[in-house]
Amino acid sequence: MNIINLQDKNLFYIGGVVRDEILGKQSFDVDITCVGNAIEFAKTIPNAEILQINEPFGTVRIKLDNEEIDIASTRSENYPQKGHLPVVDKIGCSLKEDVLRRDFTINAMAKSTQTGKIVDYTGGLEDIKNKLIRVLHNKSFIDDPTRIVRALKFSVRFGFELEENTKNLRDKYLKNINYDMSYKRLKKELVETFNLNSQTAFEKFINEEIYKLIAPQDFELPKINLENLINKYNPQNIWVIYVGLLPDITSLPLTKTEKKIVEDFQKLKQNPIENEDFTIYKTFGGLNLETVIMYSSINEEVVRKYLDNLRKIKTEITGIDLQELGIKPSVKYQQCFDFILEQKLKNPELAKVQEIKLAKEFFGII
Repeated sequence: MNIINLQDKNLFYIGGVVRDEILGKQSFDVDITCVGNAIEFAKTIPNAEILQINEPFGTVRIKLDNEEIDIASTRSENYPQKGHLPVVDKIGCSLKEDVLRRDFTINAMAKSTQTGKIVDYTGGLEDIKNKLIRVLHNKSFIDDPTRIVRALKFSVRFGFELEENTKNLRDKYLKNINYDMSYKRLKKELVETFNLNSQTAFEKFINEEIYKLIAPQDFELPKINLENLINKYNPQNIWVIYVGLLPDITSLPLTKTEKKIVEDFQKLKQNPIENEDFTIYKTFGGLNLETVIMYSSINEEVVRKYLDNLRKIKTEITGIDLQELGIKPSVKYQQCFDFILEQKLKNPELAKVQEIKLAKEFFGII
């Protein structure tokens, strides 16, 4: 691993980047830790330009050899309010103290930038070998319940299983959830997990009742393979298709678009769609693709009919064409367009000249 041109006995790659190298996977986030105070260390680096400093967390961003590098101080933390962000106890603690604040053993290894030696205080190497996800202490999920979703994410990404005690701790927590938690952090983990687009992740999420972190209502796994549908139709907001099927996700901080996707789906659930082409087209036509795919959990047949066939059909006639026929704008314009659309859904080969003929027929023009 030769990611930075910066070597020092106090500098270590840490966390996911070390794990991914051992697994032979590409890592997109490179975390570097300085044993001691990273900000003070950065000031001693020849030719380094300091771009940004975060004193409370002891982090610094530098520019060296035209490359931006983030360096964090070793630090210890505690959780005065369970389920929320931790607070920093100490900046410049030992490397061992730093790794012990992390989530799982597989993410608690460090690698010297100078010697390449791996430092493993928690047994991460052995757990990688045995494909296990193990928390570092028994109150891990109480401190940060979003780690339950992180465990799901890593199990799907790497094909790992939860170590027995870790699974028991998770299941125990899910039976007595503290809903006073950071839902912003929870959403971040849900987005990362379900943007992987894994049916396996969704099945575990529901069957193992991880979904109850969001809402306590009982929910059964829909009899639909969302992974296949998402792969076929390529929606943008993948995560919300999965999580948005739950009865209530209003606890999560949704964007305007995400909120509309979910609200539209809830409205569709209240008014089932008849399997009639015009009704399907008019119902789905103004909705986000994500909402349409979500409805497959209720009626996959109408969703596939719309996405595979109906949505490709477009009428060509416009209001200008009607005005050229001498018809003044009125509410009947839309009625005319709907009439033409019904005919085109029956015969998609209709050309514009035939649509205009239908418009004349609708308005009784000879």
